[in-house]
Amino acid sequence: MLASKKYINKKIAIYGMGLTGHSAAKKFKDLKANVSCWDDNIKTRKKIKKFTVDRFWLKKDPVDNILISPGIDINKCRLKKFIKKNLKKVITDLDLFFEINKDKLIISITGTNGKSSTCKIVEKILKAAKYNVSTVGNIGKPILSSTNLDKNKVFVIEVSSYQLQYSKLFSSKHAAILNISPDHLDRHKNLKNYIKIKSRIFLAQKKSDYTYINLNNKYTKVLKKIFKTKKIKSKLILINKFNFGLIKSKIKNNYLKKDGNIENLLFAYSIAKNLKIKDKVIIKALNYFKGLPHRQEVIFNSKKLICINDSKATSFDASLQCLSNYKNIYWIVGGIPKDQDKFYLNKVKGNIKKAYVIGKKTSFFSKELKNKIPYLVTSNLSNAFKTICKDIKLNKNSKNTVLLSPAAASFDQFKNFETRGTFFKSLVKKNLNV
Repeated sequence: MLASKKYINKKIAIYGMGLTGHSAAKKFKDLKANVSCWDDNIKTRKKIKKFTVDRFWLKKDPVDNILISPGIDINKCRLKKFIKKNLKKVITDLDLFFEINKDKLIISITGTNGKSSTCKIVEKILKAAKYNVSTVGNIGKPILSSTNLDKNKVFVIEVSSYQLQYSKLFSSKHAAILNISPDHLDRHKNLKNYIKIKSRIFLAQKKSDYTYINLNNKYTKVLKKIFKTKKIKSKLILINKFNFGLIKSKIKNNYLKKDGNIENLLFAYSIAKNLKIKDKVIIKALNYFKGLPHRQEVIFNSKKLICINDSKATSFDASLQCLSNYKNIYWIVGGIPKDQDKFYLNKVKGNIKKAYVIGKKTSFFSKELKNKIPYLVTSNLSNAFKTICKDIKLNKNSKNTVLLSPAAASFDQFKNFETRGTFFKSLVKKNLNV
């Protein structure tokens, strides 16, 4: 049954009324469903104006479906008993999106690091090839907020593990898992669960679909095993960063030649080739691609100094890319560390002059850095930058790198990683007269 008819007069409960919840409630109303909403946060509930706020779990009449916002962990939420009892009725924004857009070309990107950049690279190539494309999902715009009914529309979706965890129906023509490293383990409990959840992106694919995974990632064997044991029908494409030499000479964009971005580029290139896009179009698009803010973003560059805003790096694995790409690094690190994160510095410690620890969880970072590299606890970003400016004067004879790559979440001192990165940029501008 088409989604346009399936939900007419159905009782739909929306649990969690952030951006995703609001977009889902609006879409269900458009589909003529009876919508009830709830959010555990009283302040959020008071802001809900256009939809019915209702304690649907107390009603005698059962709901037909429950759409859970990605940020809700059913093991910790207020309605966990009700949700677990009605688990078969749970759907996600991904599921509803797929039901509405089955006839569209869908490209989905997941992984621990590089999702947003890869989505934008794919989008750049598709636009250059004259596709009508929208990039939605975890990258910012809720996927259900799209109202475009064009049959030729192509969707590039950044998909998080939170979205995949409870999805049952979602599928895409092209599904990529860029990489796996420990992340969100406070919710997913362990790495094994995290990998299984990521692999859900290819479970519902058909014979004519494509799955892309990273041959160079240490958890590839686990993904390949899942692919075989679940008897996935899609075509498996292995992305190997050592194949970069085949197109390296044609790429003039130095941003895409940096460690980490090479793999993002190769995933995008492979997807484009399977869409029969010509090399000439792909290379031109890649050479014009500009990186996203807060991701290895060069904000100052002179003969003696380079300043890089890598605020998006919220785990050590994410920071490792920048630490590998530069020398004489004065590294600003700290915030709220990821559960079970470890700092493996042996291969990059020669690149690091000194680390400056910020945030409230300084004991964690002190423990990870002790006896590995020189470090100083500076508490906040302003102090760190002031201290670095003094220390750099003692190392005038070589080009130095000031790197904000916190390897941690920002919520102890900033609203989000964007706010943290923007503040760092303001410090650079003010002190270096950019």
